[in-house]
Amino acid sequence: MASILALLSAVLWGSSDFEGGRLSKRYPAISVLGSTQLISLIFGFALVIAVGETELTSKVFFAGAAAGLFGYLGLICLYAGLSTGKMGVVSPISSLSVLIPMSVALIGGETMSTLTAIGCALAIIGGVLTSGPEFSKGISLKPLLLAVGAAIGFGSALTFLAIGAAEAPILTMVCMRVATAFVTIGIAIKKRGFGGLGKANLPSLIFIGVADFAANATLGLAVNIGPVAVSMVLGALYPVFTVLLAFFILHERLHKAQYFGGIAAVAGVALISAF
Repeated sequence: MASILALLSAVLWGSSDFEGGRLSKRYPAISVLGSTQLISLIFGFALVIAVGETELTSKVFFAGAAAGLFGYLGLICLYAGLSTGKMGVVSPISSLSVLIPMSVALIGGETMSTLTAIGCALAIIGGVLTSGPEFSKGISLKPLLLAVGAAIGFGSALTFLAIGAAEAPILTMVCMRVATAFVTIGIAIKKRGFGGLGKANLPSLIFIGVADFAANATLGLAVNIGPVAVSMVLGALYPVFTVLLAFFILHERLHKAQYFGGIAAVAGVALISAF
């Protein structure tokens, strides 16, 4: 069940990133991010009331807030890195963020069989290759540092998400969004609005915000009932689904590395699921 939830989170993240990417081509990425974060918070409050998960401890609050702020830092680094035009450098390196929560879980005492470890390795390699690595033209310092910053931000966010989710997955997510809401409001005040976004964009914004919250929540549930390391690896396969949507809907061309990445990811999931 934990593996299914983790894969579902990857599907939701991949779909959210796909729609967010499409919208960010027409509007400032930071405006899209800020708007969807607020929508995600509203959805989170409604979900907390619906499920009755209302016991907030200091551990959940601080873990959620830290996860939110680190995640926001990761997104800022990612967008800044992508703006340099080095997507083939930034995306693959940032996708290695899964190594941080995975390492923390293993150091903390989690174990996995040899075949499961091989499956995890294949899945991670698949995620990197699917991101479309391109290093043939060399790597300049700025996009490299931003990519590493994104990986550290996302990895730290996932680590704190796992800590909070051990007690209250939904409330942890709400605390994440409360923390980022303050950042979002500050940006909105500085920019005097949300960069031209209006009612016509509301369906896309709602989808992105709800899908992002649901992705984090399902991953939180996965680590709550199953091994953290494996769940994090499966949840990190979201680039595969983003690329598939771009291929089928936008008819974007795939590189050979991305095909190999997809095969590696499927093989990894098969091994993890079987053992």
